[in-house]
Amino acid sequence: METATKTLWKIDPTHSEVQFKVKHLVISTVTGQFNRFEGSLEAESDDFDGATAGFTLETASVDTNQSDRDNHLKSADFFDAEKFPHITFKGSLKKVADNQYKLAGPLTIKDITKEVELDVEHGGTMVDGYGQTKAGFEISGSIDRKEFGLTWSMVTEAGGVVVGDRVKLQLNIQLTQA
Repeated sequence: METATKTLWKIDPTHSEVQFKVKHLVISTVTGQFNRFEGSLEAESDDFDGATAGFTLETASVDTNQSDRDNHLKSADFFDAEKFPHITFKGSLKKVADNQYKLAGPLTIKDITKEVELDVEHGGTMVDGYGQTKAGFEISGSIDRKEFGLTWSMVTEAGGVVVGDRVKLQLNIQLTQA
């Protein structure tokens, strides 16, 4: 009986980004990112179907290009970065079309874990100028922040909500074959 060989791929953080977008006052969108993260993917085939993925990011690395807002996001009102320093995800890829996949699994923010499903587009695989095999993926989806205990809210005098509940996720990930 032949055993399938798994190939390990690791995130190249210098060529990857983890961004989010959330409505502010319902009329505009704030974009932020996490600057420190790591992750890997284990695949049994070149097309990544059935691959398993793991991902960890540091909540204290949240960056919205505005320090007061970043400090508020790190506080107990949102991520409580001191008590919950990481957001984690473990899941698996399922091919649904040529270069289209679904990535599904448990996402943990603070001490709350929920199943999520994200859309993935495989941009391709190639060898770079240093002889390293690279694979590119764009991952997108959205979550309801309140389901993960990020429940802080404020209403304006006019009755508008300051922070929207839906958070759009956009990850551009480049992996290096280990």
